[in-house]
Amino acid sequence: MLLYVFVAAIVALLFGFWRRHWIMSQPQGSEKMKEISGFIHAGAMTFLNSVYRVLLIFIVVVAVLLTFFIGVESAAAFVFGAILSAIAGNIGMRTSTSSNARTAEGAKESLDKGFRIAFASGTVMGMAVVGLGLGGLVIAYYFLQNPSILFAFGFGASSIALFARVGGGIYTKAADVGADLAGKVEEGIPEDDPRNPAVIADNVGDNVGDVAGMGADLFESYVDSIIAAMVLGAVLSIAMGAIVPLLLSALGIVASILGTFFVNAKKSDPFKALDLGILVSAIIMAVLSYGLLYYIGAPIGIFYAVLIGLVVALIIGYSTEFVTSPHHFPTISIAKAATTGAGTNVIEGISVGMFSTAIPVITVAAAIVLSFMTAGLFGVAIAAVAMLSILGISLSADTYGSVADNAAGISEMAGMGQEVRKRTEELDAVGNSTAAIGKGFAIASAALTTLALFASYIQITGLTSIDLSKPAVIAGLFLGALVPFLFCAFTFRAVGSAASKVVDEVRRQFREIKGLMEGKAKPDYNKCIGISTNAALRQMIAPILMALIAPVAVGMVLGLEPLGGFLAGSIATGFLLAVFLSNAGGAWDNAKKYIEAGNFGGKGSAAHKAAVVGDTVGDGSKDVSGPSLNVILKLMTIVALLVAPVIL
Repeated sequence: MLLYVFVAAIVALLFGFWRRHWIMSQPQGSEKMKEISGFIHAGAMTFLNSVYRVLLIFIVVVAVLLTFFIGVESAAAFVFGAILSAIAGNIGMRTSTSSNARTAEGAKESLDKGFRIAFASGTVMGMAVVGLGLGGLVIAYYFLQNPSILFAFGFGASSIALFARVGGGIYTKAADVGADLAGKVEEGIPEDDPRNPAVIADNVGDNVGDVAGMGADLFESYVDSIIAAMVLGAVLSIAMGAIVPLLLSALGIVASILGTFFVNAKKSDPFKALDLGILVSAIIMAVLSYGLLYYIGAPIGIFYAVLIGLVVALIIGYSTEFVTSPHHFPTISIAKAATTGAGTNVIEGISVGMFSTAIPVITVAAAIVLSFMTAGLFGVAIAAVAMLSILGISLSADTYGSVADNAAGISEMAGMGQEVRKRTEELDAVGNSTAAIGKGFAIASAALTTLALFASYIQITGLTSIDLSKPAVIAGLFLGALVPFLFCAFTFRAVGSAASKVVDEVRRQFREIKGLMEGKAKPDYNKCIGISTNAALRQMIAPILMALIAPVAVGMVLGLEPLGGFLAGSIATGFLLAVFLSNAGGAWDNAKKYIEAGNFGGKGSAAHKAAVVGDTVGDGSKDVSGPSLNVILKLMTIVALLVAPVIL
């Protein structure tokens, strides 16, 4: 059985390699396009390598601590998980920064050609994540033969995700906010204007935040959901319980690969094409999982849990699309509010974000109850596995957006003409929606995965219940509820501080470089890239340390039951905050783009300037604080699982 799973992982990697080979065979365009793409690639790799140097120190220190307190096997699993997560992010980053100019050049031929290149780039990322994640788990399980030790593998993946997501988010939003405030608002120049010194840093940020960051985030969710289900299957003595999650994930790879062949923008618009691919993959996954579970004689309740997970994934996707799409009322209402000023635009965005928490929370709550009714705690974990089983294609649709965004920027900076710019902007608009859906999917999957890990914590620690009448448990609950708010405070402040430095630098260059505004002189792009990189590396340390230390401190001081209350409190507030921030930010962004499309006065109007302010608030919400909460919820639960034996 493990051999079949490993073969599926290899197939995913081979499919991704094939798609990358096709991308690299496409023309890259003019020398100007190659130059711009080279700047973006160099900046992205410089940032990633800087983060990896910090990570290397962290990995060595943690590996030593794990060896001393828990065991060498856990330390080895931790290092293995971290390395595979880093490799997946590196593959995705290199591919996306090699695809942006090719996407713009493809759009010169046709909208469909540009779309196919951008989606193929996303496919490489998606297949790298599922192939390395599932393959790594099979190897680790084969040699260790103990699902519980695999939590250390998940801890390694979580560590990379936290550094990539937080550091990458701070980087991208410092550059983005700085470019918008100093360029679009103050100087009145278009987005992606080559005269803006922060424009390359902004394009670099699209890759480090939404490719490397999102890839590491979902790599973590993917492996953690499988590990939690494997542990519960073993602890609850379910027949083949440790193998079923691996088999289902292998089927998800097959379904995702088949689904990519249904993504065709020639027959429909790009968004519908992506939508169809994901829907087909979900249907194929349902059919294949029924056949597998019937063949191995598994209870029908496990199949129902699979269906629940797949339905949750689709509902979350559609609800996020409704809230954040410029074609629906919530986002249009934010754009309309901008006609009376930035204040009302921000107020309406907050309202939309708060309302948007209802459907995801109700859906996940229903999924927990229904999956438990069908197959107990194991059913909850299987629902999380099923939701992430088609990650190969859902992540492809998400990271497509970053490539499309870069392509739109390159078409502007390289002066490719109005028609190409229009096509790339259309691809970018679709990418904004898929990115918002991807973040919604990541948050919901993080919630289900964290709950599956929490169920594992309850089983491993032997707690039959968590008694809320005990003062120590109540204290743990409130401390857990506090952490997401403190984490967001750190990350918002980090974005604001870093963005201020970028704004100051952009202003300086406009003031001191003669002929820059007239297009007769070139800006110093590297200066803004350096500021964003250094700021991200410095500012990410405090929130990361807090997320790592908090569960250890609560467990050591208050005990295992209060630590359970701590985890429950963090999940409840963290899930709601993440949905609110991510959806509000996505809606603010698309409200601005709705106005830029010619509504409510269009570009340069008072409404547009107000919407840019709202988008600035939304940038830190949707690309830093909101998505980063996914990671800390899973990470704190993994840390609790690792320290529980030490506390015992």
